[in-house]
Amino acid sequence: MLIKVCGMRDAENIREVSDLGIDMIGFIFYPESPRYVQMISARAGIIPDYSKERLDKARGKIVNEAPKAKPSRVGVFVDEMPQTIITRIYNYDLDYVQLHGDESSVMIDNLRNSVDPDIHPGLKIIKALSISGKADIERWREYEGHADMLLFDTRCKSVGGSGEHFDWSIIEAYDGNIPFILSGGIGPEDAERIKQIHHPMFAGIDLNSRFETEPGMKDVEKLRDFIEKVRQ
Repeated sequence: MLIKVCGMRDAENIREVSDLGIDMIGFIFYPESPRYVQMISARAGIIPDYSKERLDKARGKIVNEAPKAKPSRVGVFVDEMPQTIITRIYNYDLDYVQLHGDESSVMIDNLRNSVDPDIHPGLKIIKALSISGKADIERWREYEGHADMLLFDTRCKSVGGSGEHFDWSIIEAYDGNIPFILSGGIGPEDAERIKQIHHPMFAGIDLNSRFETEPGMKDVEKLRDFIEKVRQ
């Protein structure tokens, strides 16, 4: 099960969460979000150099276990101009782009063709779908052959970060071939329920506001306990 922790922007908090062995770190490039990443570039220090940090820690010591692989970097965008997305891909060395607005399959194809292979070979694209009923799940058909992964989130007035579940039984109606990540208000009490999801396209979970001490700052111990439970 892939574990994505989204809405991060503090370098030390990113380091601590990365050391939990998660798979993806999400950076929100949507100005109206309270978790908006305002730094211009990863080179300004928001995203740590994981490998250098581990070398510094290991200096003068014998390390008996291999370092954990650094999480993939996911940039979250909402109906953003393609050129702005491309700039963020370059500046932050993004591995995934998550599109959380009304982006079309044509836009996805044009973005991919503009980036791969010259700017970022193998870039993956996640298309978020806001879910309130079964009809919303059916939108996956628009993105078959275009998106690499879907993300099912709760439909709300804001764009994500509502802290609320949608009716998870709705995902049983999903009959597509695109792997999906489950999002929308997942909290510490949901570990056992998540372990009962056996949909063949269920790829992972997205964690955000329910694990925060404030917007953009994650409770590392709360995440550690939850991750241990879902991965048992």
